[in-house]
Amino acid sequence: MRTITICIILAFYLMPFTNLFSQEITITMESLETSKENIVKEEKGALKIEVEKINRQLDQGEIDLEKADELKAAAAEKRALNIDNKIAIIDNKIALLERNNNETIIVLDKDKIKVEVFNDGEFVSVSLNNKKKYDKRTTSRLLIAFGFNNLVTDGESFTETDLNIGRSRFFEIGWSWKTRVFKDSNWLRFKYGFSFSFDGLRPSDNQYYVTDGELTNLEVHPQNLNKAKLRVDKLIFPIHFEFGSSKKIERRDYFRYSIQKKFKIGIGGFAGFKLSSRQKLKYSENGNNKKDKIKASYNTNSVVYGLSGYVGWGWTALYMKYELNSIFKSNPIEQHNVSLGLRFDL
Repeated sequence: MRTITICIILAFYLMPFTNLFSQEITITMESLETSKENIVKEEKGALKIEVEKINRQLDQGEIDLEKADELKAAAAEKRALNIDNKIAIIDNKIALLERNNNETIIVLDKDKIKVEVFNDGEFVSVSLNNKKKYDKRTTSRLLIAFGFNNLVTDGESFTETDLNIGRSRFFEIGWSWKTRVFKDSNWLRFKYGFSFSFDGLRPSDNQYYVTDGELTNLEVHPQNLNKAKLRVDKLIFPIHFEFGSSKKIERRDYFRYSIQKKFKIGIGGFAGFKLSSRQKLKYSENGNNKKDKIKASYNTNSVVYGLSGYVGWGWTALYMKYELNSIFKSNPIEQHNVSLGLRFDL
């Protein structure tokens, strides 16, 4: 019972540093002998991957035949030494098992993050498996974006706006997943996820938003405004196809594609819904500073959808969103929010 307790305590202590907690198992002399066979298989498999990589370099003209043979010989020698060293470790465990029938000995295998407790002629082991997945086609990252907003009004040019563009800003934070479309190539990726978007609109010329029934208009405030901002909070679900080159990173037991220092283009759109809307006003009246926070619908659309895209390098990109829905649902002249800024996939 004390042995099992020690295993459980060690396992839970190490769990924050691992990905998977596996079941309690018992390791005997026979299983240690089997471990020797597995070591040989693993090292031969790793050697096969290295040889295939060398052959690709040879086929692509990166190295000549003499260099390829030299690299293969070095790889074979390394794997043979690995087998000898690892089997020697197993042999030491077997000797330890035979010599210490009445003692409890704790061994930590750093390669496999495995706790083994020796007691009464057996190894009682709690295994914490941290082995990486060989081919991870789907990854996820934190998304952060920020920049400036403007309203595109039907019948007017882009520069004709009632907003202070430099002070009309947006902030977006969310989580995105990226899935490699093709099995053996990473030039096309499918990106999807969810984001909370906070869009701020600051009218110019001392104006603020006023509702008149189902209409929302801009009017001049009777006081001198220090600040007037309408903020619309949304939950959106962006979807993009991402194009671009990447670097394949190969290791002994896994491989990954990296877009670090690589050019990328994303094309897609988004859809979602409004969470809330409010207007904040700051002004002075009779020598006193006033601050009004008005939470109301302002007749803004409850459903949002549009087009979006980005062009970037590595994890950073220039980001643009255009809402196809009119921001105010009942106004006779449609206005569409457009955002331009920076996007970071961290």
